[in-house]
Amino acid sequence: MSRKVRWGILSTAKIGIEKVIPAMQQGLWSEISAIASRDLNNAKQAAQRLGISKAYGSYEDLIADKEIEAIYNPLPNHLHLPWTVRAAEAGKHVLCEKPIGLNVAEAKQLLDTRNRTGMKIQEAFMVRTHPQWIMTQELIKSGRIGDLHAITCFLSFFNRDPANIRNKPETGGGALLDIGCYPINLSRFIFDVEPTRVLGLIEQDPEMGTDRLTSAILDFPGGQATFTCSTQLVPYQRMQLCGTRGRIEVEIPFNAPPDRPTRLFIHDGSDLAGNNAEVKEIPICDQYTIQGDLFSRAILENTPQAIPLEDSVSNMAAIDALFRSAAASRWETI
Repeated sequence: MSRKVRWGILSTAKIGIEKVIPAMQQGLWSEISAIASRDLNNAKQAAQRLGISKAYGSYEDLIADKEIEAIYNPLPNHLHLPWTVRAAEAGKHVLCEKPIGLNVAEAKQLLDTRNRTGMKIQEAFMVRTHPQWIMTQELIKSGRIGDLHAITCFLSFFNRDPANIRNKPETGGGALLDIGCYPINLSRFIFDVEPTRVLGLIEQDPEMGTDRLTSAILDFPGGQATFTCSTQLVPYQRMQLCGTRGRIEVEIPFNAPPDRPTRLFIHDGSDLAGNNAEVKEIPICDQYTIQGDLFSRAILENTPQAIPLEDSVSNMAAIDALFRSAAASRWETI
């Protein structure tokens, strides 16, 4: 290893301060060199807390720093497009939080920006490069559960704070954009093909106007994926992948803990209670460390990134179709 990529962080968002930055600081290829906030004091406090050498009182100043090579963008959803574009136009590679835009049109704008600037732009779906999902994909491709035909998922948390950006329609809040994007992305990843049509059902919060409960069916050429996600239910997550001869259960599919092993349960169907499941334990790792280092290596070695931007365009197309489906109460093609 010759050196590390110098990163700048746009904003003092909670996910960056508590999860992404500390994890990336443990990486072999990533160096967090600067952080910015619209409030210089906030930036300085975060920099001091995390041992970051530079603090900026504006996003523009950080992007203008010639020493910064890559930007991590954890801003609210409606700011993903404009600040990712500005960073790329300034010659910075960008790792942008999910969803990469508010709709497929915005994702396509980022594709145009990438092609025009030559900068790498990637959506931060850290789950895709966690070893538990790499192993799951390998098990299915090996025929371990026979032919895969169905994926089911439940993902929820409880948040009724009207001041939280996840509960504001104007900032791209709501369950589908915030967390529904995960089962869509992983279902596409595991089936390794795009869904042809989707069906969505949405319950909106009568006060805040965001979708607080969304259920969906994604129709793939080889099977179906279903999921329910909510921002106002008891916190829970689980994902099941069912084949003709077995089933894989992913215990913590999205918020994989960085301080203990994760587990896959492989069932052959002989015991409905699941007492004879084979347990695959994945060693302790931090998916944010892995995500940052893979992107940094792609920059340093000028190689393809782990998740191409075209994949993000396809994911946003599925999300758009689900919103259309829920509004029209019918199947929608993608």
